Amino acid sequence: MRNSKRFAFISKLLRFSQFIDNGADKLGWLSNWLVLLTIGVGFFNVVARYMGRFIGVQLSSNALLELQWYLFSLTFLFGFVYILRHGENVRVDFLYTNMSQKKRALVDFMGTVLFLIPFCLIGIWVTINPVLQSWGRLSDGSWGTWEISSDANGLPRAPIKTMVPVALLLLLLQSISQAIKYLAVLLGYHQVAEQIRLETSENINIE
Repeated sequence: MRNSKRFAFISKLLRFSQFIDNGADKLGWLSNWLVLLTIGVGFFNVVARYMGRFIGVQLSSNALLELQWYLFSLTFLFGFVYILRHGENVRVDFLYTNMSQKKRALVDFMGTVLFLIPFCLIGIWVTINPVLQSWGRLSDGSWGTWEISSDANGLPRAPIKTMVPVALLLLLLQSISQAIKYLAVLLGYHQVAEQIRLETSENINIE
């Protein structure tokens, strides 16, 4: 009876984990398109800059230049979630590769719970107030104008600053998803270990 309840509970957690993983894959897909869009905007800015000099007309603008690094930032902020989900992060631990399946899961579980999840929580906490201030929140609780670029015709700063805690929240959710899968491996769910092996980088497969 106890085992059946545990199985049902873990199964629900794994379904929740799969839901988060599906979202991470969509973020990876979005990041791919953001890369192409960043390249396109950057290419236009370069061409417009030199063509404008040639014909004596301002073809580009500070807004387009800032849009380029906004898109570049979003690529990384969203890409971190996809990287964690598929284990594409760099590992330099020569001991890890020689560990057993459960020892690897234990290392990953402890690292996620003790370091990554607290990092995300602290990051969200310390960025909330600066983001609210960027949207125009004043020290007395009232609201003023939002933060904009100091350059002429530049873009507002508040939207891109907002994406920092949003990205940390998404990374937190993916961290929880990873922790669930590592816990399942520790509890003997071999199919989850196989799933991790198939979905992560071949350099860090769990075998």
